[in-house]
Amino acid sequence: MLSVKDRMDITGARWGLQGAEAVLKLRAVRSNGDFSTYWAYHLAHERTRLHACRYADSIIPKAA
Repeated sequence: MLSVKDRMDITGARWGLQGAEAVLKLRAVRSNGDFSTYWAYHLAHERTRLHACRYADSIIPKAA
């Protein structure tokens, strides 16, 4: 597995501080064995942010 330094030093790679930090956080969550819990949390919040906030009482209508 490539180290973070190796990934950031790849010619042509465009890593910003925010992207590098996001990758480090994901690697830490995965290393700690908490990825499935984190991913469930992430999906629930993305659903709320993208969909539920657009409907009355945050209830998304069921598909027909």
